[in-house]
Amino acid sequence: MSGIIVVGVDGSATARKAAEAARDLAVALGATLHVVSAFDTDRTEVYGSGSDKWIVSDAGEAEKVARDVAAGLAVAGLTVTYSAARGKPADALIKEADRSSARMIVVGNRRMHGLGRVLGSVANSVAHNASCDVYIANTYGAD
Repeated sequence: MSGIIVVGVDGSATARKAAEAARDLAVALGATLHVVSAFDTDRTEVYGSGSDKWIVSDAGEAEKVARDVAAGLAVAGLTVTYSAARGKPADALIKEADRSSARMIVVGNRRMHGLGRVLGSVANSVAHNASCDVYIANTYGAD
């Protein structure tokens, strides 16, 4: 299987563990790994004084998270790309997978048991709404 595998990250240890599972799948299947971090607002803040200013936005922070995780997943022979996607995490992952014609989305199983299962989870939403295959990685014990 070639193609693209999309994985969602948010900077948490559980997302990192899911990303590592996605990397291993991508290597085994000869696929490209696309790391995505979602953001839901257009909030932007400016810090500093005088000519020294820093602009911090939710989109920029999400892209930084995706870039940092992507850099940490790099191994020989694997193409890793990254992006930030606007929307709630499950919706953003599904839209990004559709946009890139991904063959698979990888998510962690966080909140798949107990009360979280009743309230919903990213994995549950992706599994029920994605137009491609979904792999739910076991991320228990990561936090």
